Amino acid sequence: MDYIQVTFHRVAVYQMAAFPCALLYGYLCSSGHLPITLRYIYLLVGGVILACVSMGLYAILIFLPALCSTALFYIVSWESVHKWTFLLQMSWQTVCHLWLMYRQYYLEETMPVKLSILISSLMILTQKVTYLAIDLHERKITFTVKQCTKEKSSHPQEGRSNVLAILSYLMFFPALLGGPLCSFVDFQQQVNKVSLCPNFRPAWMLIKGVTMFMLLQILRAVLLEKITFQCDLMDCRHLDCIYVMWSTALIFKLTYYSHWLLDEALFHTAGFSICSHAVVSDINIFTLETTNKISVFARTWNKSTTMWLRRLVFGNCRTRPVLCTFAFSAWWHGLYPGQIFGFLCWGLMVEADYRIHKNLDCASKPWYIRYLYKICTWLQTQFIIAFVMMAIEGRTLANILALCFSYNSLFPIIYCMSFLFLGKLKKE
Repeated sequence: MDYIQVTFHRVAVYQMAAFPCALLYGYLCSSGHLPITLRYIYLLVGGVILACVSMGLYAILIFLPALCSTALFYIVSWESVHKWTFLLQMSWQTVCHLWLMYRQYYLEETMPVKLSILISSLMILTQKVTYLAIDLHERKITFTVKQCTKEKSSHPQEGRSNVLAILSYLMFFPALLGGPLCSFVDFQQQVNKVSLCPNFRPAWMLIKGVTMFMLLQILRAVLLEKITFQCDLMDCRHLDCIYVMWSTALIFKLTYYSHWLLDEALFHTAGFSICSHAVVSDINIFTLETTNKISVFARTWNKSTTMWLRRLVFGNCRTRPVLCTFAFSAWWHGLYPGQIFGFLCWGLMVEADYRIHKNLDCASKPWYIRYLYKICTWLQTQFIIAFVMMAIEGRTLANILALCFSYNSLFPIIYCMSFLFLGKLKKE
């Protein structure tokens, strides 16, 4: 071919279409033409419009849990609000996932793009709802049933503004289809202080984000042109399977990186997290691609989601918190066979990683031993992450069997054997 074919996922198109609205919002706020209440309305209406355009009729399936969760925040007491909202949101999301799998595998229908966008947005909504519920449970925010009844008698307008702020937080368009996770408190602070940010910063964030997105998309297109997939995991042989796994995982990673950059660009263009460091960036490509520790990769990959999982699951588990966290992540992602296998394998590799690097400390070794150790562990990390990513993205049982019965399975097996061997040495 004499040209490079660059294709965008539908989500990227919708995110790009939202950039003018984000720029307008940032300009109106910084120039003082948009009061606080109108800012919440602008963000909420923008989210509703973006949901309707990107999801079509499926948008109803995200409006319902957002409204129900908002009602629960006022109906249920602060002691149990986190349990009820978690149960409601995860049950709704699981039903949607099962409905999707039923249509995809039992009815053998092609999954509509709008339904795929809905599922992704539901996962983001689950993060926001549970994060806000935990803040309520920990008394960082107070607007539940008892306080609400007092406010209605003395300050009814304040109660209505809280409802508007919650709905705006759950549905605001810069983070509806993707983007970093921020708490409700941080969201309110960002909305109230966005006028303090300089005018040129949103435009710079837009140019920088879109440029990086385009560069990664072009790199991905070049790799797709140069890498010849003569076979896939189903029919590859011997060492060719390792090449297929690594090259396919590289394409997946470039896709994730480019879309995360675009999501953050939209988030920053609207004025969020420009003047504050409260919001954590989801992407650190340098750390992800240079680390020789699987545990560091796991903590850095989609960092705001990692922090949410740490707060929701890891910090509340007394036994095997790492494996419990990855098991919940498989549930949150949809419970496909490949996702269950991939996330549990990833959790086991993280457990092994802690033990291996703790027992193989090369700090006191000669420099060439340290470099050799880093190179070997970096290669092992890259191949194990590729193995996990192929399992998660492949989703099907056939893909798992193809991975396990190929040379690719040697990498996690070697790590597990090293983990067991070092465990025996420690006991002796």
